[in-house]
Amino acid sequence: MAFTQQNSRHHLHVQDNKKLYVCEVCKKGFSQTAHLKTHLRTHTNEKPYVCEVCNKGFSQTGNLKAHLRIHTHEKPYVCEICKKGFSQSYVLKNHLQTHTKERPFVCEVCSKGFSLNGSLTAHLRTHKNEKPYVCEVCNKGFARSNVLKAHLRTHTNEKPYICEMCNKGFSQTGHLKVHLRTHTKEKPYVCEVCNKGFSHNSSLKHHLWTHKNEKPYVCEMCNKGFPRSDSLKKHLCTHTKENPYVCAMYNKDFPQSNDLKTHFHTHK
Repeated sequence: MAFTQQNSRHHLHVQDNKKLYVCEVCKKGFSQTAHLKTHLRTHTNEKPYVCEVCNKGFSQTGNLKAHLRIHTHEKPYVCEICKKGFSQSYVLKNHLQTHTKERPFVCEVCSKGFSLNGSLTAHLRTHKNEKPYVCEVCNKGFARSNVLKAHLRTHTNEKPYICEMCNKGFSQTGHLKVHLRTHTKEKPYVCEVCNKGFSHNSSLKHHLWTHKNEKPYVCEMCNKGFPRSDSLKKHLCTHTKENPYVCAMYNKDFPQSNDLKTHFHTHK
């Protein structure tokens, strides 16, 4: 293979492990001026490569190219185990750890393991009570940027994740995933005591309390305990005489949702 003078000079730099081009801001070294130029954009926040579809900017052409696959729905990186496709190679790499159950990043405080270093970093904030991502609407803080992004939809009422079976919208993909089980009747969370299945992990957790006879939610008025927070909420209505479930047709109110459902049958 023939080398030009420029390629030959770069090759020698790599061979000698020299990094002659140094960032004046953070003193990080690079073997090529192009790499230094790209790196400087992390300090200047310059994003010269702009998506023609949504106008989002990127500091590198490769990042723009990967982003465009979101619009084209192209997913060239396919998992060999479950055949699920991804638009970026690193997302596939992270996904593979869901099959291997590998969690190499371990919390030094509680020994909990994570498949991604970013997940560990976000988890550590729960110990430090750090919430650097703050909602500009209500000033509520969050440990992770994606949780803030999902929270913002509670203000905008945006529901971009649509069920293909009933067209119901959801603000988070996780909520859509759980909802789909109402159509598929899938119940992946199974009680080890009685083999009863549940569509959601929290439902299984609440169910387990029925076996342990645990009732952590206690009424402050009469000290009666309940295994679930929603059961306590319904019980409180017996003290406050509050009827939060209202029939819009007859303007009649009820203390529990089941009472309202029963009432609906009288309309038919």
